[in-house]
Amino acid sequence: MRIAITGSSGFVGTAATADLGAAGHDVVRLVRSAATTPDTAHWDPATGALEAGSFGAVDAVVHLAGENVAGGRWTAARKHAIAESRGPATARLCRALAALPRRPRVLIAASAIGIHGDRGDEELDERSAPGTGFLAEVARAWESGTADASEAGIRVVNLRIGMVLDPRGGALRRMLPPFRLGLGGRLGDGRQWVGWITLADLLVAMRFVLERDDLAGPVLAVAPEPVTNRAFTAALAHALHRPAFLPVPAFALRLAFGEMADALLLASQRVRPRRLLDAGFRFAEPDLDAALRSMLR
Repeated sequence: MRIAITGSSGFVGTAATADLGAAGHDVVRLVRSAATTPDTAHWDPATGALEAGSFGAVDAVVHLAGENVAGGRWTAARKHAIAESRGPATARLCRALAALPRRPRVLIAASAIGIHGDRGDEELDERSAPGTGFLAEVARAWESGTADASEAGIRVVNLRIGMVLDPRGGALRRMLPPFRLGLGGRLGDGRQWVGWITLADLLVAMRFVLERDDLAGPVLAVAPEPVTNRAFTAALAHALHRPAFLPVPAFALRLAFGEMADALLLASQRVRPRRLLDAGFRFAEPDLDAALRSMLR
């Protein structure tokens, strides 16, 4: 397929671009700057302007662009940037796709498990109602932004991605320095559930949903067995052969990160990927202990 991708310079986007190319697809990167190479096309998320000429034979779009939610303390300006880069920017992109003379057949639009809010020990899947809070509201707008694409006959998959694990980027890369020094520990009481997936499994899941015409709407991209933060901490410390006896109290997290602490670090989402499992998807790395040992070997 000829596939256009947004967010190609990010942690997941860089890996997805390489993976789709290695799988034999022709990948066009949608970039904010002027297109200067044959594999790029201009897209302005602020206005929706799209270099439509490059889309003559695009079969699919993978939409991963969005402001990093963990990139800094949530000031009012930062929250606005996070929200604007998701719902409104996605809506502009989907209006542009719907207006193309030859529309792509499928759009994979990133979303996040944060749509479920803080749900304690409640077991969640794609049938569960959205939760409350800033991230839940952002994710709802993010998914609603794809409406024009769906109405235009494009198959839309809202891929609700959990914490992506790979030592080269994302949350795990930030955790490794203190844990390697033996300074890691649980966050708060450690009882909050973490929905996680290895980068390798996420990339395969993306290709899986690209090819499955029967999958549309919300699809959870998480490993089949969520773990508590306490269990995650123990598994990471064990994989590194280090102790993990320095917990970070919830009040200290709130002092350091403000609202972001409760929404991103202390919130609990016990999510299970029902739709991927029902469709026959097989995770290469479903067990956290084994996955971390393999990554950090």
